Amino acid sequence: MIEVQNTLVHEDLISENFVCNLNKCKGICCVEGDAGAPLEVAETAILKEIYPKIQHLLEPKGIAAIEEQGTSVVDVDGDLTTPCVDGHKECAYVTFENGITKCGIEKGYEQGLIDWQKPISCHLYPIRVTQYPEFEVLNYDRWHICHDACTFGRELKVPVYQFLKGPLIRKYGAEWFKELEDNVSSNNNTE
Repeated sequence: MIEVQNTLVHEDLISENFVCNLNKCKGICCVEGDAGAPLEVAETAILKEIYPKIQHLLEPKGIAAIEEQGTSVVDVDGDLTTPCVDGHKECAYVTFENGITKCGIEKGYEQGLIDWQKPISCHLYPIRVTQYPEFEVLNYDRWHICHDACTFGRELKVPVYQFLKGPLIRKYGAEWFKELEDNVSSNNNTE
């Protein structure tokens, strides 16, 4: 683990490579799984606020799920998540373009309808953050459906933390990211 401010960063984020390859995976991570995307408490209010602005971008079945369940839900484990279509798997905020899954929230952001890109857990994936009272731990979530992203990342030689530079800065700030890079550089120089 590498300590950066109030976080512990698992070394897999530095040693493993990853670059999403939507042409191969088709964005399957938004339609597979056993729950919706994890949400921070503050994000539930944001979803309520932005939903009317992006509703027209969503699939009818996603709209029906949100109308029935709400813009966010508490899953069986007691965690805040995005609602899912039919109560599991496919995120209610999913859209499809040319057979590729896209985020309706991000689509609204790209069109200038809203100023929030998407839940930070989605933006950070495959990093998963575990919160403790005094610190957070950043882990690399290995999921077989991301095999193509791992292969593509190895081909391009892009470590997980570099692929997710933008989302990491969004979550923790530029100073935090610089400290992470400095730690990585100093660890590489001592090896």
